[in-house]
Amino acid sequence: MRVRELLVAAVVVVVTVVPVALTSSWGAVGLAVLASAPAVWTWRKPLAVGLVVGVATTVLAAVYTAPLVPAGPLLAIYVIAAELSALWRVVCVVVTVAGVTISVVLPGDGSLDTYRYLGVVYAAAFALGTNTRARAAAVREERAAAAERERIRIARDMHDIITHSVGMMVVQAEAGPLVVRSDPARAEAAFEAIADTGRGAIAQLRSAVAALRSPGVESVASLVSTTKGAELEVVGRPRPVSSEVDTAVYRVVQESLTNVVRHASASHVWVRLQWRERSLGVDVVDDGRGPNGQSGGFGLLGMRERVAACGGTLRTGPGPGGAGFAVHASLPI
Repeated sequence: MRVRELLVAAVVVVVTVVPVALTSSWGAVGLAVLASAPAVWTWRKPLAVGLVVGVATTVLAAVYTAPLVPAGPLLAIYVIAAELSALWRVVCVVVTVAGVTISVVLPGDGSLDTYRYLGVVYAAAFALGTNTRARAAAVREERAAAAERERIRIARDMHDIITHSVGMMVVQAEAGPLVVRSDPARAEAAFEAIADTGRGAIAQLRSAVAALRSPGVESVASLVSTTKGAELEVVGRPRPVSSEVDTAVYRVVQESLTNVVRHASASHVWVRLQWRERSLGVDVVDDGRGPNGQSGGFGLLGMRERVAACGGTLRTGPGPGGAGFAVHASLPI
């Protein structure tokens, strides 16, 4: 059982039971407990909890004159509006209207003030739950759109890898036989270029295929191992992180290594994950051509936006001593 559920249930019990206990009989107190204590299971069984606390609250309001804070029903209405289907939301509205009417009519209260009060607070709880539901739906849609953009990027990368690498291999393969007898050194260089191009394509394709899964921090080591000349260092004690940060770390390393393979002409690249108390640092540094060999189309903007969405920061520029290229990201954990 989550801490949040326990804390919310404790607050609901206190604000419901204490006013009743100070002014009414033990029977009213028992109903107040029944109208609030089940709140601890609201997120697991919202309909059952809503029925129990709703009936108990209605009986308490109809039979006793104790001051009543309907915290249990308010929580149940909020969760039902936020998480259940349209049918159950309609049922919730109908049952709530019936319960409020009974709790006002049976005691013979001729004033509509109580009815208005309950109507307003219950409507507010329902509206808040509906707003939460809408925001959750928006987040799901954004994640789906992000996943679609990622799939398109992967398809584009694979297309570029295959067309460029295979094209280079075909050109070199056609040139090799023409000079194999007249210029063996040139033929040997052509065959070496074919092998190098093939190895680079394999590394990039492995990275692209790995992205089709749901990688995170734990997959960084495997990603680094597929890149020639890459070395991983982990500093500090790894700890669980949110799914957004988990994915962002992998994407930063993946995009950085892809840039190294495709554009930096580097012989070595260092990847470091530094676990701090409240943040995770990600450093990718190569000994290649440096910023002059980079351009704005290598995914740096996408990395920056992904890191910023997690509440982190990203810096890029020359490596130590002005050589190579460095990517420094810091993400909250």
